[in-house]
Amino acid sequence: MNRTTAWGLIGSAMTLALAVPATAQDALGSAVAKDYDAKLEKLFLDFHANPELSFKETRTARIMAAELRATGAVVTEGVGVTGVVGIMKNGDGPVIMVRADMDGLPLAEDSGLPYMSKVRQIDIDGTEKPVMHACGHDTHITSMVGTARRLAAMKDQWKGTIVFVVQPAEERIGGAAKMIEDGLYTRFPKPDYALAFHVSAGTPTGKIEIQPGLTSSSSDSVDITVFGVGTHGAYPHMGKDPILIGAEIVVALQTLISREISPLEAGVVTVGSFHSGFKHNIISDKAELQLTVRSNDNEVRKKLLDGIKRIAENVGRMNGLPEDKLPQVKVGFESTPVTVNDKPLTERITKTFARRFGADALLTNEPQTGMGAEDFAYFVAPNTDVPGLYFNVGGTPQADIDAAKAGGPPVPAHHSPFFKVAPRELITLATEAMVSAVIDLLGPGNGPTAD
Repeated sequence: MNRTTAWGLIGSAMTLALAVPATAQDALGSAVAKDYDAKLEKLFLDFHANPELSFKETRTARIMAAELRATGAVVTEGVGVTGVVGIMKNGDGPVIMVRADMDGLPLAEDSGLPYMSKVRQIDIDGTEKPVMHACGHDTHITSMVGTARRLAAMKDQWKGTIVFVVQPAEERIGGAAKMIEDGLYTRFPKPDYALAFHVSAGTPTGKIEIQPGLTSSSSDSVDITVFGVGTHGAYPHMGKDPILIGAEIVVALQTLISREISPLEAGVVTVGSFHSGFKHNIISDKAELQLTVRSNDNEVRKKLLDGIKRIAENVGRMNGLPEDKLPQVKVGFESTPVTVNDKPLTERITKTFARRFGADALLTNEPQTGMGAEDFAYFVAPNTDVPGLYFNVGGTPQADIDAAKAGGPPVPAHHSPFFKVAPRELITLATEAMVSAVIDLLGPGNGPTAD
């Protein structure tokens, strides 16, 4: 089926899929819950206790490959370094991509959970680090297994192809681009639609955040190397101080936000690391800065990145550095554009979720509270011609959120050593939601009835 025909199905299916019988909802929910108790819980506990760092997810990838093969999917490993692609084909129809990221973070877990990670691993930079699933990727891949198992059992209700993408290195914002470079959209069926979800610790269990438009900001890691001329600290006039030059760059960079982009546009330029020198009385010959740059618009993103290079080089010139010693700016090694949900696809799946879970379960107009990034953007970038939907599933019981607001223990944030979620509630909801979305796109328009 071509893309025009696939999109044509949206209108007809929206007309047909006006209601899902209560028995169908109960059947799917019951099937997912039973699968969690019988299998998925054990799988989640294993994933959580055995996290792996970006591009080092060999054990996780091996398990995911085996689980997808067990559903009848045709599996290819080693896509984009450690990524896994599973193809589940069931006749003619659209192609749907379901993506889950699988890497952990270099963080020592202190959640107090009985199954918390004690793993240490050599990172791709050669340094041994503690490892923790501090962003919920263990729940994402567990839910993918549950989704694949349900869809394999429900082939009488859908026609088409599902591409399960187990993505490495989301935390380094590198895995999606690597999989695209390795032929994800040329070696395998190119999707008509791409779907993914993320657990949200700040959202109550039982709730789904879904809305068209911007869902994640752009993110760029930037390295600036400032060259100087080393000398004795008591004779500063004999050298060129890279710390002073670097400090001037740090201050000047803030004018990009305060004076060069509109006050109605969002942007962040944060210097997270500044290293130079080894001794009190020695002026070093080099300083290293590391930045993160965020925006909600790709044009603003370009303006910020161009401005960083301009400021760094010209501060060097202002301090009398020769052209061959101007600060060097490196960008593009950990970068992703903004993630934008396709409006027609989002509106369609929002209606599907409302029918299945009730309108009260959906959060459809949540304000942006930060500038987190997500490299799912590469799968649905404008140049791919793939409409995408990225939604959030609540991970913290409402009682815990209420207690935190009343002065009790705070809800642990993502990327915190204390991070934890309610796995059963979020994995079962996420699985049921993803199955419902896929069947809505591939089914006859009446929604899933589960066996």
